[in-house]
Amino acid sequence: MASSSFGWGGFALRFVFALLLVLLTYNPEGWSFLHWVSRDVSQMIALKALAGVLLAVGWTIYIRATLRSLGPVGMILALALFGCMVWVLIDFKLVDTQSLRVVSYLVIFVISAVMAVGISWSHVRRRLSGQVDADDVDE
Repeated sequence: MASSSFGWGGFALRFVFALLLVLLTYNPEGWSFLHWVSRDVSQMIALKALAGVLLAVGWTIYIRATLRSLGPVGMILALALFGCMVWVLIDFKLVDTQSLRVVSYLVIFVISAVMAVGISWSHVRRRLSGQVDADDVDE
């Protein structure tokens, strides 16, 4: 079964796609969908609408998978875990909290990490417990 070969590479790929989704939607560098749409609203409306729908599809896939896999409590716990990790970095003064850019990237990382865990959780749970989700059963 191909799904049993899930590992760090599979998680990293899911994280990269989550990170791309978040960065394409917003990033502090000014090269994002939100920046593009807010500049000269009257130009390239159809292309902006298409990009917006594609991003909405990506967000829907990731958020639905995260909520279905982790549930609301698991999602809160994942946010708490990554939030505490950021807190430790701040507490040890490893990040500059005075920089809006740094804080933005930390938030982007946390959102991406939670979505990557959420979309990967069924695979992780199956490897840890041997339990298979009803969606995973082959017919």
